[in-house]
Amino acid sequence: MTRSTLRALLALPTALLLGACSKLFFTVQNVKVDDSSIQSVVFDSAHDLSLDIHRAKNASGKVPVVVFIHGGSWQTGTRQDYRFVGQSLSNAGMLVFVPDFRQAPQVAFPAFVEDSARAVAWARDHASEYGGDPSRIFLIGHSSGAHITAMLGTDAQYLKAVGMRPRDLAGIVGLSGPYDFLPITDPKLKPIFNPLSRWPLSQPVNFVNGDEPPFLLVQGTSDSTVYPRNTTSLAAKLRAQNEPVQVEMVEGAGHLTTLLESTKDDSNVRARVLEFVRGAMGQADAH
Repeated sequence: MTRSTLRALLALPTALLLGACSKLFFTVQNVKVDDSSIQSVVFDSAHDLSLDIHRAKNASGKVPVVVFIHGGSWQTGTRQDYRFVGQSLSNAGMLVFVPDFRQAPQVAFPAFVEDSARAVAWARDHASEYGGDPSRIFLIGHSSGAHITAMLGTDAQYLKAVGMRPRDLAGIVGLSGPYDFLPITDPKLKPIFNPLSRWPLSQPVNFVNGDEPPFLLVQGTSDSTVYPRNTTSLAAKLRAQNEPVQVEMVEGAGHLTTLLESTKDDSNVRARVLEFVRGAMGQADAH
């Protein structure tokens, strides 16, 4: 693939990248990934779910653990698509787990949240075997994956079911996530969250009550897929409970930009994410 072709692909609208061109997009992102360094393990045999393990590079001692939850409107995507994310974070000295979860239309909310909770519990139970520190588990998610991570960090029932609490997490990074998206107007999404009476149960903003871990919320100001108000709404709820939260608004960025920028060595987004995971984040900022 030529550089001009790559530039043209990355310039496509988000809707196209996430549609017919998505496989090509992820192929491009993963072209330099060393698949031989990735180990895959079944973490939920009952539902035939596996996760990819990216061991930390150039690190000593017990390293921070990241569970990355991928996006795809709760309907598409695979852990293999996001190997470039796992490699990027492991290159920064982190142990990274990228799990599967069941998707619509085979399941509806909250099955994918429950699956992700089991992946987090597996990461906690096995982190030490791969050089990770089980007391420093961070969740990072993009788009619908950010929604899932926020649900785990706000609605305690999901982690309680696997013997954990939200504050057992060292922190959560949400990239372009939907946290306050009612009413649901997209006919493709309604079946995932129906019936209407249960819609409020799917909104992370409705469960912020003061038992949350620290949050870093990254959002593009020009995102037309997940509107920035989702980030500002969740941040306001967290601040009202005196919970540590930082917000990084990326001027002019679209929906995929936050994900891509989180993997670029010279990106401010990546710098903020790594600072957060390495424990350098202070209390809530003044945004």
